[in-house]
Amino acid sequence: MIFKNPTLQRLRSSTNFGIWAMVATAFLWSLAGLFIKVIDWNPFAIAGARSLVSSLVILAYLRRPKFHWSLAQVGAAVTCTATMLLFVAANKTTTAANAILLQYVGPVFTAIIGAWLLKERARWEHWAAFFFVALGMVLLFMDKLGGGRLLGNVLAALSGLVFSFYYIFMRMQKDGSPLESILLAHWLTAAIGLAVALFLPLPVFTWKAAGAIAMLGLFQVGLSAVLFSAAIKRVTAVSANLIAVIEPVFNPVWVFLALGEAPGLNAIIGGVIIILAVTGASIVSARRPQ
Repeated sequence: MIFKNPTLQRLRSSTNFGIWAMVATAFLWSLAGLFIKVIDWNPFAIAGARSLVSSLVILAYLRRPKFHWSLAQVGAAVTCTATMLLFVAANKTTTAANAILLQYVGPVFTAIIGAWLLKERARWEHWAAFFFVALGMVLLFMDKLGGGRLLGNVLAALSGLVFSFYYIFMRMQKDGSPLESILLAHWLTAAIGLAVALFLPLPVFTWKAAGAIAMLGLFQVGLSAVLFSAAIKRVTAVSANLIAVIEPVFNPVWVFLALGEAPGLNAIIGGVIIILAVTGASIVSARRPQ
């Protein structure tokens, strides 16, 4: 007989659990650049192989996925896939800093669209956090921001818009199981990525590349998918998207640990502002009566 701990059950269903699950998700998402740098493959091969591995992780966790092909389930899968492909394309056609900065206008899109589709209004703490997050992001990437190319900047902004719809479609499934949407997304991404990779120079197999793909699939995408599906059931779409902006804050940390390249003063100040803004908004939101 299995005895259930009431305290643990309450914790798992609480807003606090959702916030920490989203923080862990952003932490895992931020590992992408660190592992991708050691894989000498084209982006489509990396994205396809990573999604293939992560789909096996999610399938093992779900065991018996339930597909009902609703608008929310399919919409989340399609927007997740589109976000990944648009972001890869944006990185190829504009500066990496521009791509990240423009993608993370997503929380504002989520606040506006979520109020319409989810009836979840952004609170004053969210709007205050948006301002300080924008300030922190500019400081974080001040030394790397550039004009870029118009096409790449447009693709990055579209990536942010599509990403916001992904949060909303996932949040629509808060009373169900949104993880199936992520499974569909990774099957779709694997199919597209590996199909396109067939028409590009074939990747050279090495144990280092295979190990990096395994880490990306198992943890950076696979485990993060499980955590994200738990988080989005417990916090609003705008809160989840806002917490996710701490992802680029971790990137200078990984660069420092891997390459010994210390972040500049602007990056440190920008990162601190983002973390304080997200933390403050999350604390206020968590204390609101549910």
